Amino acid sequence: MTCTVFLDLLAREAPPVEFEAPLVEARAAGAAPEVLAELDRAKVAALRVRALLEHRARREAELSALFETAGDLAGLRDVGAVLEAIVRRARRLLRADISYMTLHDPDKGDTYMRVTDGSVSAAFRGLRLPMGAGLGGLVAQTGHPYASPDYFADERFRHRAHIDIAVKEEALVAILGVPMRLGAQIIGVLFAANRSARPFAQEEVTLLGSLAAHAAVALDNARLLEETRTALGELSAANRLIQARSAAVERAAQAHDRMTGLVVRGGGVEDVAAVVTDILGGALIVLDADGRRLAAVGTVGDLDEAEVAEAAAASRGLGRTVRRGDLWVTSVASGTEILGTLVLRAAGEVSGTDQRILERAALVTALLLLFRRTAAAAEGRVRGELLDDLLTGRDLRSDALYGRARLLGVDLDAPHVLVVARHGAADQASSGRTAFWASADAASRHGLVAARAEETILLLPGEDPGAAARRVSRELGAALGIPVTAGAAGPVRGPAAVAAAYGEACRCAEALVSLGRAGDGASADELGFVGLLLGGDRDVTGFLDSVIGPVLAYDRRRGTSLVRTLETYFDSGAALTRTAERLHIHVNTVTQRLDRVTHLLGDTWQTPSRTLEIQLALRLNRLQPRPRHPG
Repeated sequence: MTCTVFLDLLAREAPPVEFEAPLVEARAAGAAPEVLAELDRAKVAALRVRALLEHRARREAELSALFETAGDLAGLRDVGAVLEAIVRRARRLLRADISYMTLHDPDKGDTYMRVTDGSVSAAFRGLRLPMGAGLGGLVAQTGHPYASPDYFADERFRHRAHIDIAVKEEALVAILGVPMRLGAQIIGVLFAANRSARPFAQEEVTLLGSLAAHAAVALDNARLLEETRTALGELSAANRLIQARSAAVERAAQAHDRMTGLVVRGGGVEDVAAVVTDILGGALIVLDADGRRLAAVGTVGDLDEAEVAEAAAASRGLGRTVRRGDLWVTSVASGTEILGTLVLRAAGEVSGTDQRILERAALVTALLLLFRRTAAAAEGRVRGELLDDLLTGRDLRSDALYGRARLLGVDLDAPHVLVVARHGAADQASSGRTAFWASADAASRHGLVAARAEETILLLPGEDPGAAARRVSRELGAALGIPVTAGAAGPVRGPAAVAAAYGEACRCAEALVSLGRAGDGASADELGFVGLLLGGDRDVTGFLDSVIGPVLAYDRRRGTSLVRTLETYFDSGAALTRTAERLHIHVNTVTQRLDRVTHLLGDTWQTPSRTLEIQLALRLNRLQPRPRHPG
């Protein structure tokens, strides 16, 4: 066995006890005395090297901890976090069971527990030490470090009952305490303690003292930082008051200038809402006279309609902004006419100046709504006159017609879809909303619009009539608050095709109602067999004759009710009993009539494919403009 075995032990950082193994093995092998002596010398040297390496590693860890602590101080943001880090490092570096820190309380003349790491006793964490009492009180009083390998057996300290009870509850035996100095002043004590008896080396006292010095610096930095903040706060208090008043005046002037500019540039209510929220913050919603949303900036959230209506009425009565919780409500009116409401959900308090800004925004909104109404009415008349000419077929080839279209931004030779929206007769207010929505929609899409008593006609650029019909049904229905049925045709190119498309769109709207789809939108092509037969060039009569012609002819010749029986039979889910009840006849009569249908249409008339065609034919037969067949 050679001495190199100790190098292997050093390389793998073996514990000291393993360094005896080579000597034991050599003695057991009967090695010569000189070999044993050489191994013993190598062992001693290896243990010295190991101790040196361990000391240097420990010293490196200590220096690293001090360096990290200095870094914490350099980036000090939270003094509590820095002190906790110092106490935690003290416990780790001194291999202590617990570490803690007490600070001096000048008002009470004692020290109190500030930070602990490893403590399990609530009484210990809340401990206060009178000056000179116990180990910690003595360190705080004298400013000298004290260490005790067995605190309760150490007669140097004045033992107090409440201190000893807390220390025993924590099960501490060995305690080391070093002062935290700030110049000549002792501001606290940093401790490391163990739950078993052990002495503390001088280098451990020095290390803990270095950490205590860092803790004192951290506390002093925090104090200076707080004093600086306080001074800055006091210096800026008066300045903030002046700035607040100045800012209020500036905000009002800025709001006035920006909203005046909106009127000049022809802005809309959305722009007014954006200006208000940009200046006042929060979120703003603009409602029309019926409480529907015209514009919104930000998220206002759910509104209590009754509460908003009551606040708007109060605003009109008082002539100023009304507050309801975090909502600020201002009525928008022109004379006695109510045009809408502004609802601001503020992020904080709204000053009197800011309320005046909101009220000025309400005036500008009223002005813009009146402008928009007037402009929409004028443009709607022009677009309606042009579409009326296209529908009636007047001057379809004239250059004047194309010239009028170009002035409105309409390209008559581009593909268009024609939508007929059926909404029924309405009062004057609903008619106004219909005209306003339709004019705005047509203008924004470079289309045309014409109004009738119970329908609105739109000629819009595009190639998808079904999508246009559904959009018009949905959006116009939302604006009016009632179901709107929209039929569409197209796409068409050129003025000559508009009138025919109008007829097909009308038939499509009528078909939707007959099919039980009132309030929906579709084109003829989307209605399946019904749609295929709606166009002007479709042979509806031929389809009826091919599917149910023999039944129709039989009813005409004999005055029977086979068609009615078939309709009732299908409406009753093909149940003979329910069919008989609805027709008020006997079940045997129903059976006889269906046998006659089988004779006329063939044995396969109740197969799924034939049933679908027959039901469609029956539905089309009801849609025909001619008088219904008997039955």
